[in-house]
Amino acid sequence: MSSRQSEFPLPNDGLIAALDIGGTKIAGALVDQDGVLIHRARRTTPARESADVLLGAVCDVLGSLAASPLWERVGAVGIGSAGPIDLAHGTVSPVNIPAWRNFPLAESVARHPDVGHRQVTLAGDAVAMTAAEHRHGAARGHRNALCLVVSTGVGAGLVLNGSVHHGLTGNAGHLGHISIDFDGEACPCGARGCLESIASGTAITRHALTLGWQAPLTADTAGVAASARAGDAAAIAAFDRAARAVAAGIAATAALVEIDIAVVGGGVAQSGEVFFEPLARHLRRYAAMPFLKELRVVPAELGPDAGLVGAAVLASAEESPVPVVLGHGSR
Repeated sequence: MSSRQSEFPLPNDGLIAALDIGGTKIAGALVDQDGVLIHRARRTTPARESADVLLGAVCDVLGSLAASPLWERVGAVGIGSAGPIDLAHGTVSPVNIPAWRNFPLAESVARHPDVGHRQVTLAGDAVAMTAAEHRHGAARGHRNALCLVVSTGVGAGLVLNGSVHHGLTGNAGHLGHISIDFDGEACPCGARGCLESIASGTAITRHALTLGWQAPLTADTAGVAASARAGDAAAIAAFDRAARAVAAGIAATAALVEIDIAVVGGGVAQSGEVFFEPLARHLRRYAAMPFLKELRVVPAELGPDAGLVGAAVLASAEESPVPVVLGHGSR
């Protein structure tokens, strides 16, 4: 399923204001109860600027949403942010946004004058994607699932016993930073051989180049995928290595908590069969225990809007994690 958008909302639908904050973009939308994006706003993330400049960009997006005549129907605000995050304190420390370390994002958004009395809910971006795919996408109807975003980084979230699992701090399911290769390269997180350092789009491109891949135009994941489809051995090997690492991570997670489906989205997943064919093949190899035989991996359905949809899902009354922050109008 691709991005869903509607020009005219259905009558009597409550709306959620959703924010999706990452290292390259700050996206916002008004989202209805069916996960349809009604009104959008977007700014480039000033990732190398000060904390105040970054917050100003977030406030610009919020202000653009609040300028819509639909704003009066907004009941809450949901935020999906790059992490790590700290749910208990409402803070974020995104690896790719240096000025935000233990930054009080939930409290700062709650103080925006347009937020008023509305509650503000914070979650990690991969957890938000998980909530979206569980409610409206490929994990719909599954009580135990793993949802991954494989892109410039590798993020993931868990659904356990029918509910999105946040963990103690909001970072449960952080699959990109489990060690796949004990003697692998150092990761910025401080560990070695992390899944992210092997399976991210950046890692795929870098490995393809070390194997002798000649970039036809630009050296990026899409270029490696195009070469793999054309039969280039180095490109095929780079995707196979990444898929093998992801398969090992999925199988380990399944053995630990008995998920029955893994949903994979993100830029690398958009490469299609050059990624999913070796992923399925290696998963059969690693998910060897009898109770894992039914485990399957499928593409995500919601595309780049999953973070916004998931932030809205988590901000809805029945899915909201604790704690939430109340806007200044209720203080």
